[in-house]
Amino acid sequence: MKRLAILPLLLITCFLLPVESALADTNVARSATASASYTSPWESVAAINDGIDPPSSNDTVNRRWGTWPNTGTQWAELTWPSAQNLRSADIYFFDDGGGVRLPASWKLQRWTGSAYADIPGTYPAAVNAYNTVTFAQVSTTRLRVVLQSGQASVGLLEVKAFTPDSGGGTSGWNPPANLVVPLNEVWQHQESTYPNLYGFRNYGWDQIMANGGSINYCVRWDTSATVTAAQRDQIHATLARQFKKWMDVMAGHNGWPYANVPLKVVGWAVRDRAQLQWSDTSVDIYVNNIRENAPQCAEPCGRFFNQSGNYPNCPGGPSHHYDMSLWLTAGFGGGAGGDWGQRLGSEYYMSNLNTDNMHILLHEMGHSFGLDDFYDWTPTGVCCFLMKAGSATSITEFDAWMFRDWWRHLKSRYGL
Repeated sequence: MKRLAILPLLLITCFLLPVESALADTNVARSATASASYTSPWESVAAINDGIDPPSSNDTVNRRWGTWPNTGTQWAELTWPSAQNLRSADIYFFDDGGGVRLPASWKLQRWTGSAYADIPGTYPAAVNAYNTVTFAQVSTTRLRVVLQSGQASVGLLEVKAFTPDSGGGTSGWNPPANLVVPLNEVWQHQESTYPNLYGFRNYGWDQIMANGGSINYCVRWDTSATVTAAQRDQIHATLARQFKKWMDVMAGHNGWPYANVPLKVVGWAVRDRAQLQWSDTSVDIYVNNIRENAPQCAEPCGRFFNQSGNYPNCPGGPSHHYDMSLWLTAGFGGGAGGDWGQRLGSEYYMSNLNTDNMHILLHEMGHSFGLDDFYDWTPTGVCCFLMKAGSATSITEFDAWMFRDWWRHLKSRYGL
């Protein structure tokens, strides 16, 4: 896989967003057991803590918890074998626009040992996003999400429950002893070969920090094939799942401020609108805007073209901007990656939608965050890792520490 050069196009200014804490809270929901007041026979309450970030509230790809046809007060609950000190939660609602909709109201409750008690807080209710509630720290073995139905039944796609990071464990720079030498070699090699390593301001790190902890994508559909709504949702879910693998490397590590980095696909670019076989307005659609002989999402909305972080001419405003492109090209072999996004063969991508590790995409995502190729040399004492193309098919320990090393060297630009 080749890495396309990461070069700034414009004179840019770096916008630094305040971060509440230098330590990331830890999501402990995955270690809990899920249960519910009722679950539709075709749905699964295990969906609420399976660790999969939904592509939208009408997720047609991953498991869901829903209560259709039941209405009224419904609940889903996480239970731990020992007490957890919780101080916030993220809730992603299931809303299919039909029999399952947003709740009329909702709240969190904790188990006191003898009864359920309400947790005071502000409870937003939005589709296609995590709804975050912060509260005074509580200690409990059970966290319950109580939903009051409105115009239909209710449901959830994901629940995250956060405990404060104590500052121990993986919170600092502490690579295994056998990786210290090769990690130093890699960084020194990058310093000597990258033309503007420290001055460049559009790495994936910069994009996430500028957004306050999220990333937006636009799909460049560089093929004559048609796409159904179900395929679209699978494409989005696969992209989010692979991106999350890199973000999980950072969770709780060395002042990384985000336990979760949501990925949202905001647009599609295509040569012919008829190729996209859906009529909903969940994404912006750009037709026959050709750049590099391929469909291009609107340049006024792209961070690659607007590295100041302002999007004054983007239709729909800044919320419709995209940071990277997923460029899927018919007949394209291998891959390419950079600050602009990742390019892969459309046939490869579509045939690997359910693959656990789409290794070419993971490799190219690494480039978007600054990781180098290793075509002509190998660091001391390591042999097989994802960024050495063809030698591994998943993120290895060495890949993870190279990734963290970028954060170690860049974090000070964000005041951390």
